[in-house]
Amino acid sequence: MGRVSQAQAQENRARVVATASRLFREHGTGVSVADLMQAAGLTQGGFYKQFASKEALVEEAAAHAFTELAALRTVELREHDGRPRAARQGLIDQYLSPRHRDDAGGGCPAAALAADMARDPGQAAREVYTEGVREFAGWLADDTGDGLARLATLVGGLLLARATEGSELSDEILRAAHAALSDGG
Repeated sequence: MGRVSQAQAQENRARVVATASRLFREHGTGVSVADLMQAAGLTQGGFYKQFASKEALVEEAAAHAFTELAALRTVELREHDGRPRAARQGLIDQYLSPRHRDDAGGGCPAAALAADMARDPGQAAREVYTEGVREFAGWLADDTGDGLARLATLVGGLLLARATEGSELSDEILRAAHAALSDGG
């Protein structure tokens, strides 16, 4: 089989990063390189042609996930005619929904990767994660500067709801966190 073109190699790399981003959010960064490459539809041998290490991929996958989150914030602003307060509330509504709870792979990297980042993912990945959390908290902040408290409530509520999924408590947790963060709450 011949060599792939530079354009195909870039496309393959992007596919691996996107697949890793989804799988790491669903299952954690312990996903094997073999399983990851299979899910991306590529051979395991191609991994080390694209990435120096799995740690390097974790870093890129985390950055990819936070870029997706930033894009969602931009969509919220656009959908709410540039009104930050309404956009924040729209994001909170989506974040604390059963749909988001049930879609870890497409969901928030702050919540999905928290445990892995706490376990020593490598300095570069932790820096990407830390910056993503800082940016998200900054976006959630208003005049009171309570972005970190809002983010902690969002992430904590989502993690607890996911951990109790399938029970009434899961939905109660989503509602309680939502009430705590809603404009009227």
